[in-house]
Amino acid sequence: MGTNLNDDDEMKREDEHYRNALTDEEYSVCRLKGTEAAFSGPLLKNRDTGVYHCKCCQAPLFSSESKYDSGCGWPSFDAAIDNKAINFINDVSHGMVRTEVQCFSCKCHLGHVFSDGPPTTGERFCVNSLSLTFTKKE
Repeated sequence: MGTNLNDDDEMKREDEHYRNALTDEEYSVCRLKGTEAAFSGPLLKNRDTGVYHCKCCQAPLFSSESKYDSGCGWPSFDAAIDNKAINFINDVSHGMVRTEVQCFSCKCHLGHVFSDGPPTTGERFCVNSLSLTFTKKE
């Protein structure tokens, strides 16, 4: 069964929306599954209390309470606010076996999750700053 023409039209409108709403670098990370350079992300050293949201749809994804410094060069979290907010996808690109994480709502590429996190959960969500926005708690 082929792709419905309406589905193709909607995908083109969605792509155009994101191309206009995001910078080139944000688009590359969020929609094309790119990766920002290590230690370059604007949210890497953020220590404020609040919530990290999806850059594309603003869905709440991570709390500052779960953020920690893993030393990997990208913001790291030991848990999502709700695992139902995250898509977990087998990723065998670049000769590696990893688990990609995406926003469940809009399929924005966030990064990857690894099983080398702190003892609280054992997970390290390694997330691109460019795929997130941050709302500081008042």
